[in-house]
Amino acid sequence: MIAEFPKIALILTGGGARAAYQVGVLSALRELLPKPQRNPFPILCGSSAGSINAAMIAVWSEAFDTAIENLLFFWRNCHASDVYRTHSPGWFASLKPCCLNKRRSLLDNAPLKALLSRSIDFGRLDSAIANAALHSLSITCSGYDSGQSVSFFQGRTDLEPWQHPQSCGAHVKLTVDHLMASVAIPFVFPAVKINREYFGDGAMRQTSPVSPAIQFGADKVLAIGDGYICGEAYRGNGGSYPSSARIAGQVLSSVYLDNLSQDLDRAKRINALLPMIPEELWREKNVCYRQIEIMAITPSERLDQLAEQHASCLPGAVRKMLCGTGATDAGGGALVSYLLFEPSYTQALIDLGYRDAMVRRDELTTFFEVFY
Repeated sequence: MIAEFPKIALILTGGGARAAYQVGVLSALRELLPKPQRNPFPILCGSSAGSINAAMIAVWSEAFDTAIENLLFFWRNCHASDVYRTHSPGWFASLKPCCLNKRRSLLDNAPLKALLSRSIDFGRLDSAIANAALHSLSITCSGYDSGQSVSFFQGRTDLEPWQHPQSCGAHVKLTVDHLMASVAIPFVFPAVKINREYFGDGAMRQTSPVSPAIQFGADKVLAIGDGYICGEAYRGNGGSYPSSARIAGQVLSSVYLDNLSQDLDRAKRINALLPMIPEELWREKNVCYRQIEIMAITPSERLDQLAEQHASCLPGAVRKMLCGTGATDAGGGALVSYLLFEPSYTQALIDLGYRDAMVRRDELTTFFEVFY
């Protein structure tokens, strides 16, 4: 029975097309598990584009193998035209400085809402929860009025909402609007109104991506990011001023990569400190800390450099828009990597994720040893 197994949480943070990397990791994991039809992640936490992957696993959590097949189909067949449109009348004219303030976003991602509505049936969540295949699914968004990171979640009826100074959890019926809000890259895609507030990309104010999993009582956490974490900083020759695209790419990396890596590092330090603290001191201070096993998988290669190799696949209108920013020049691939929803790039990301997971197959087998 599900209750006999530890509660393993999957944390998926992602930015735009880069989230395809996560699917490659999950595809490898399906091969490594002895019973791939069984969902190994009763707790699923997604933010930004990672919320799409989390939601698709959740609605098919009663058939994990099918969930991965659906994810592979989704990302292998996704085109930029399925995510945003750039050929509406007057679109280029509206990019003039005098018109920008009137636009809600740089790109119109209405096609993405239609695609997600067809691909993800949130009506399946109730059955998955009732049959104990799913404990909880959270989709994190950032509120533009409150400044809070809000984790909207659907799960077991005994789950309580939470409130912290900069974050909170709300028990709701999840819909495609929550996904659209979570993936709304600032300036690029429009914010989405949920109840009384407009929400944007879930990674913006999410300083602790691991927090929702802890709130749900996870015993183990597998986090899959989409940012290359290098051991040694790379320094260029300093010969040219950074382009607008390179600066924008660094800003986006600070949103999607830095928070996850810092939170994982913080959690590992807490795990190391806990055995040194006497249990009676915990009781005295009324603090309930516990050790949580954590494993993280991130790309072994820079995704911006990979995106540069496939930048020519961007729709012509988008290339025209980005050429003045330096995004299509050498070193400008960071910005392109978020918008390059084209099969050649997403398949390259899937392949990289698969290879990275298989290199760590022994670690993954140990992490999931309870299933063997």
